[in-house]
Amino acid sequence: MNITYTKATLNDIESMQNLVLPEVKSGIILFRSDDEIATNIRSYVLAKKSDTLVGFAALHIHAPDLAEVRSLIVDTAYRGLHIGQNLVHFTIKEAKDLGIHQLFTLTYQKAFFEKIGFSEIPKESLPEHKIWADCIKCKHFPICDEIALIIKP
Repeated sequence: MNITYTKATLNDIESMQNLVLPEVKSGIILFRSDDEIATNIRSYVLAKKSDTLVGFAALHIHAPDLAEVRSLIVDTAYRGLHIGQNLVHFTIKEAKDLGIHQLFTLTYQKAFFEKIGFSEIPKESLPEHKIWADCIKCKHFPICDEIALIIKP
């Protein structure tokens, strides 16, 4: 299967929103408006088969030495093909190239990230602005059962 990994453009926003919608409705992924995605478009990497979007992830920078892998999604028809791993590896390489020393994620998929090399950390060790900027918008807030993990790229 020929999957290409490229940076997102503003023209990709509609297909990104369509792909992530079921996970947003279930509360697995946090809703982001078109404007928020547009503002952060340079953070996103896409996985495409031909012209069809099959997955994406974002590298969101919080501080000069700390970034987050977020919004990771792979179309259900393409799961199990290492697309998610490849998207995360893309963000790890990008973080390393930028000089970022720590990359974290909040997830329900602990084993997936541990296979890549992430280690669990207490959520309390995350930057406070992460909680107030993103987590407060989550329908599960303040009762969060996501797991925080970190890797040093």
